Order: sequence, then C-alpha cells, then structure tokens
Amino acid sequence: MSKRDYYEVLGISKNCSEAELKKAYRRAAQKHHPDRNENNKDSEEKFKECKEAYEVLSDQQKRAAYDQFGHAGVDSSMGGAGRPGAGGFNDIFGDVFGDIFGGGRGGGQRVYRGSDLRYNLELSLEDAVAGTEVKIRIPTQVPCDECDGSGARKGTKKTTCTTCGGHGQVRMQQGFFSVQQTCPHCQGSGSVITDPCTKCRGKGRVQERKTLSVKVPAGVDTGDRIRLAGEGEAGESGGPPGDLYVQVQVKEHPIFHREDSHLYCEVPISFVTAALGGEMEVPTLSGRVNLKVPPETQTGKMFRMRGKGVKPVRGGAVGDLLCKVTVETPVNLTRKQKDLLKEFSGHVEEGGGRHSPQATSWMDGVKKFFDGLSG
Repeated sequence: MSKRDYYEVLGISKNCSEAELKKAYRRAAQKHHPDRNENNKDSEEKFKECKEAYEVLSDQQKRAAYDQFGHAGVDSSMGGAGRPGAGGFNDIFGDVFGDIFGGGRGGGQRVYRGSDLRYNLELSLEDAVAGTEVKIRIPTQVPCDECDGSGARKGTKKTTCTTCGGHGQVRMQQGFFSVQQTCPHCQGSGSVITDPCTKCRGKGRVQERKTLSVKVPAGVDTGDRIRLAGEGEAGESGGPPGDLYVQVQVKEHPIFHREDSHLYCEVPISFVTAALGGEMEVPTLSGRVNLKVPPETQTGKMFRMRGKGVKPVRGGAVGDLLCKVTVETPVNLTRKQKDLLKEFSGHVEEGGGRHSPQATSWMDGVKKFFDGLSG
C-alpha cells in the first residue's frame, strides 16, 4: 500500500519551520495517541504514521532526501538517498549495541514522553457512592510558549552537535567490536542549544499550575484510580505528554462502614424496644427508612435492607445495607427506676430461667466445666 505524503500526514507545508513541525506533530500525536483511543486500530496506525513522518522531517538530511526523492529517498530497503546497500559489518553491530546502551542509530532529534503524575483525591462516602465532579489544581510541566518547546531563544535554532554530527550517538572502537553509545555532549538529542530561551532556560518546559475538572463515576472506592490521558507533564523535544492518575481515598464515615458493595451500620436500641419490639427510623445514603424490630431481639442481630448499599463502579447488582442492633443498657437511673428494675428482676427470676435462655444455657455450661475439674 502506498504511503501518504509526510507533509500531508502532519498537515504542514514543505517550507514550514522546525517549530511549526514540532507543534504539528505534538498536536497529531496527542490526537491519535493509543492511550486516548483504546482498542482503536485506525488511531494506532495514524499515530505510527505521524511518528514516522516526524522522524524523517525532523532530520535535516532525511528531509532533504525526502524532498528530492520522495519515500524512495528514505526507504531503508533501498538504502536511502540513492545509496542502495549502504551499511556494513560495523553498522549491524552498531544497531545491536545501540539498543543495549540506550537507543538505536542516529538520525534526528529524539522525543521523550512526559512523566505521569499522581494526585490524591479525598472524597466523602456520599460523593464516592453517588458520583461527582470536582476541580483540582495540580503543578505540572507544560511546553514553553516563548520558544514553542524548543528550548532555544525565539528567532534562533538549535545547532547540530559537533561531537556526534547530529546522530545522537558516538561510536567507540573496542577491539574487534564497534560499540555505539549515547552522545555525552547532547545526551542523544543530536543538537545543542547555544542561545537558550530566557523563560525556560533551555529546558523547553516551564512549571505551571492548572485546574482540571475530574468526573468521578458512581461507586468508586479507596484504591481506585481515574486516568486523565495527556494531562501529565509535557514531553521533551515535542514528545507526547504523560497521563495524570487521580488516586481515590474515601474518608471514614461517622455512621456507615463500606465493604465492597455493602454498607454496615450499628443501630442502638433500648432495653424496652429489644424486649417488646417496635419500629424505628434508620438512615441510608438515599434517605430514611423504617426498621421493624421484632420482640425478644438480642444484641448483635443483623437486619438486611436490600438494595440500600452501593452500585459497584465496574457494574453488578446494588449491594445491601446491614444494620446490627445493639441493646443499650440504661444509665443515670433514678431511685424509683432502680426499684422498678429490681422488682422486674424478681419477677423474671421467678420464671426459672425461661426468660433468659442464653444466660441459663451459659450457666449450665459453666457448671459442667467446674464439675469436670472437681471429678
């Protein structure tokens, strides 16, 4: 299949400047980057096409050969620029050792993807369950607008590195082998800045704080991450930016405790309600509901309210709310109240233990234990 014109791929003219070339590549690479277009084969091919076009047009020698001979001038299978069969024994070993020591053969400035960033986001349980949208401010490295990310002062250009001749690699002879290594002068870029930009001091990037809007999906939990593609640090030498990962941390709730899709809470009930039964209001994340407590309810009894939990962020059924009741012992009793309880206790004891089956069973077990020790 015939290749598209490299200038057409990047949407630029043949007489464009280096800064315009970088800007066009950065824009196209961000648009078609695989991280922004998951499982999209068409975008993946376009990203490769943009990268190939930039690698040729950003190198002066390759660009001149392409302008004169077209794709045939830079096609490695034809030797490139009218030199069929170029390369030999040293070139083969140069490729191998170049890969080991940090990069392939020279030919153009390298681009580096920007670093990924992480932001810790604290959410209330209510926002995590229902979903929300929050604004965050993050420090980040962005391309310098003064020099368009080149690092060179406006109106000037980078110059070809004299140490490596613009290849980004230097060849060292070690006995039988020719070892290729990253150029120590230009750090593999193939060019150096003699007149750096005053704003970014030759870095091509400056630090700023930017505000981003983060859509938090319903059902997230502590440990979940939200990826914002392309919102990390700017890449070097026109490379694509990194990503921003928002790490979710859900704050402790005064009433509810979450486990996966279920919510748990403790409900204190009075001694009278536990004995005689009753109805009481309990909270849920969507409002209040009535809980019917049957007579003779014991501490630790669990009541399940179906569908009052959390809908998982990755799909699935909505969880439940489980209410554990705790019988509260009355405090600060008056003398009259204490006398009434003593009278009540006497009536209970007259029942011979049938009013307190758990206590009677426990005492029987204790008696058998001590009888066994004495025997």
